[in-house]
Amino acid sequence: MSVNLFTSLSEQLGPLTWPMFICAFIALMIILERLALVIFELPKRDTWLRGLRKQSRTSDPEQVKALIAQLSTGRSMLSKGTHLLLTHAEQNRTMREEIINLWLTKQKQVLRSGLKVLQVIGIITPLLGLLGTVLGLIEMFNQLGASDGPVTPSQLASGLGLAMNTTAAGLIIAVPAITMAHLFGIWADQRCSKIAYVLNQINLWLEGLEQAMTLGCDPQASAFCTQANNARASNTQSKKSQATNSLTNETQTDEAQVGI
Repeated sequence: MSVNLFTSLSEQLGPLTWPMFICAFIALMIILERLALVIFELPKRDTWLRGLRKQSRTSDPEQVKALIAQLSTGRSMLSKGTHLLLTHAEQNRTMREEIINLWLTKQKQVLRSGLKVLQVIGIITPLLGLLGTVLGLIEMFNQLGASDGPVTPSQLASGLGLAMNTTAAGLIIAVPAITMAHLFGIWADQRCSKIAYVLNQINLWLEGLEQAMTLGCDPQASAFCTQANNARASNTQSKKSQATNSLTNETQTDEAQVGI
């Protein structure tokens, strides 16, 4: 069945059958590989992140060690990036940021791998189709030139058929290739942005910022943390005021005793 199909395509596309077939095969393999990566990187695999956001708002050595052990078997990019960041928790904040920036650059290349090839295929295949159109017209005019009788539809059919078939084949390959290249590029940029955002949150979490894991992603939790911080600040201020009043009272008592 496949041999018959290839023979039929060869008759319809002429000498451009192999170039078109190679471009279609490469584009299909890249699209399938990118789809597998998208499925593998689904957010549901990062369930540990939701658990981390529900825990305490500041890091402690035991919690960091437990998280490192949990993420040591993680296979998503976010898990690997978090594991890398936590293993360098003893470094200062600037050094951790440099390490993560280098890692993110590499991961962005991985996420965008093959997309330029898809774009090139999307540019080449319409040109191959145009070349097939020109070859088909040349064949048609050669047949017309070799004929001494009146022009018949059969003389036009083969040349015009080759011209139209190659043009259609080029567009059929180019449209999905260019579309998927742009869609995968958008997804890769969004994924990198999300990973960078979460890693920045964790970096601030390691620095002791209480609201780090809820900044911009959980308004209710952020509001709760803000209220808690305000309440803590009010309690601290109240304690300071009480301590100041107590010290003032003791001073006045001592002055009174001295006066007596």
